[in-house]
Amino acid sequence: MNQSLSPDLIGFSDVAAKLPQFLHKVPNILSGLKQAYLRTSSTPAGLGLAFEKAVKRNPQGIALRFEDQQYSYQALNDWANQLAHYFVAAGFQKGDVIALMIENRPELVVTVIALAKLGIISALVNTSQNGQVLAHSINLVEAKAVVVGEECRGAVDDVREQLCITTDHFYWYADQETYNDPGQAPQGFTNLAIEADKFPKFNVVNTQKVQGKDGLFYIYTSGTTGLPKAVVFSNSRWTLAYGTYGHILNLQPDDVMYCTLPLYHATGMVVCWCGVIAGSATLALRRKYSTSAFWSDVEKYNASAIGYVGELCRYLMDAPESSRDRQHRVRKMIGNGMRPNIWNKFKQRFGVTEVLELYASSEGNVGFSNIFNFDNTVGFSPTPYAIVQFDKEKNEPIRNERGFCIKVDKGEVGLLVGKITRRSPFDGYTDPEKNRSVIVENVLKKGDAYFVTGDLVRDIGFRHAQFVDRLGDTFRWKGENVSTTQVENICSDHEKISEAIVYGVEIPNTNGRAGMAAITLAPDVNTLSEHDLTDLASCFKQALPHFAVPVFLRILNSVDTTGTFKYQKTKLKDESFNPDKTSDKLYVLLPNSQKYAELNAEVFANIQAYKYRF
Repeated sequence: MNQSLSPDLIGFSDVAAKLPQFLHKVPNILSGLKQAYLRTSSTPAGLGLAFEKAVKRNPQGIALRFEDQQYSYQALNDWANQLAHYFVAAGFQKGDVIALMIENRPELVVTVIALAKLGIISALVNTSQNGQVLAHSINLVEAKAVVVGEECRGAVDDVREQLCITTDHFYWYADQETYNDPGQAPQGFTNLAIEADKFPKFNVVNTQKVQGKDGLFYIYTSGTTGLPKAVVFSNSRWTLAYGTYGHILNLQPDDVMYCTLPLYHATGMVVCWCGVIAGSATLALRRKYSTSAFWSDVEKYNASAIGYVGELCRYLMDAPESSRDRQHRVRKMIGNGMRPNIWNKFKQRFGVTEVLELYASSEGNVGFSNIFNFDNTVGFSPTPYAIVQFDKEKNEPIRNERGFCIKVDKGEVGLLVGKITRRSPFDGYTDPEKNRSVIVENVLKKGDAYFVTGDLVRDIGFRHAQFVDRLGDTFRWKGENVSTTQVENICSDHEKISEAIVYGVEIPNTNGRAGMAAITLAPDVNTLSEHDLTDLASCFKQALPHFAVPVFLRILNSVDTTGTFKYQKTKLKDESFNPDKTSDKLYVLLPNSQKYAELNAEVFANIQAYKYRF
């Protein structure tokens, strides 16, 4: 969100005007808040317990749909119990970690339920990872086993020798409907579908022993070293999301949530699914997002709600208008990143009446949700937080003469920090050093401690905020966090490049920031040939996830650094990819192109006019 936008300030009268449409949700919200907040770290809690309660409420209701498959709550619970009994018999215990690398399909969902019932932590590995990054992700959390879908087996095979996992703890699912046809496992893997089928279907007793403080997931975020960080997501934290977002969404047993978001991210796995479980509703999955199939899938599953990130909404808006745009019963959507410039247009075109925009991070302790259904806001937060003045140049909060941070005024932008309390703890990363780096003390009074979100937000009043920008060494593109260090390392490895500085730049009518690499050429290279421009694109695409490939290149004569050898990125970000602001050579990787092309005034104008769909 651009800081120059007029803030949509909210006052008591605005909230009062929303109350009539809000009141019918109150009983469900109060029920959720009771579950979310009336608990301690030793209270039985979490996904496994909540799912079993949903089974009791709606045993024959459809819990999950995928392609032509569907499973009732009872059937999915029976399957999960068989898996849980197997893992107990195999010697796994509460607190163990099992890495899961399976694309969006029933096998991933049922395995997560099974492990949650036992208090075993699911490490939700990004299915696009490979090589060093994949090996790091699995070893980082000290996984005792890995469960892989056939669609991801090649990546696991490539790093198998690097993994600290015993040879008998590599589990496998065929890439098919394994509930009825388990297939035959390749050499070196145990067929989990066959093994689990030998075990009983009744609930395991372990679920009642899983407490809020116990880990549920490891979710990976971009690390400043270029390698992912693993964030601990506890059962208590899941229960908080379940009791807030899940109940605010107010789904009923006949509702269907269509989710195309990857379940290795919290928006899909936690936010979308916890709303389904809270309402004993149906989760309809697609393996990967498709613009062309989106509304036909919605019609097929008779979906009434959708999960989203900002990029998904833009893709749908960019698609040609169709009769299917309103031939559905979707009225609710939940997610994050909806841009103000399409917010109302999206609602009008597709007939959506409720946008439950939210703000949360996998590692953070502060959350917002748009419970009153205002436009252009991440919503309201009941958790303790502050929005404080921030010095971008010094990269630190501004403090007054007494040494305390200064809250911004209503309508102003500042750094969002979440107060660390017993009710809003900071669960943290696996690395204690990383934990220390994101905690700031003596913020508003002596002795307090806050989690630094790394995000700039605008205070728009009545405990509502608008997201403005992300600080630090990551930026968001295509719904993913991009590590600048990882991309810088890959760029610098190329023989034609000496040094690289990577940062995110805004492209009009897109969400997030596209990657731009300002590079210096190797000493023996004077210019980039056509072959070089093709080779750079090819190498980057092979070494990086698609969302991390730099869209823009800038050729520098030298790199400016600070006294501590940190790159001076502020000026580069300000000049962006505008050829009028620099005499440096600029290149762009246009959509569907196989090589970088020179970015001149004409190309720049076409980008500004939205003639390319990045």
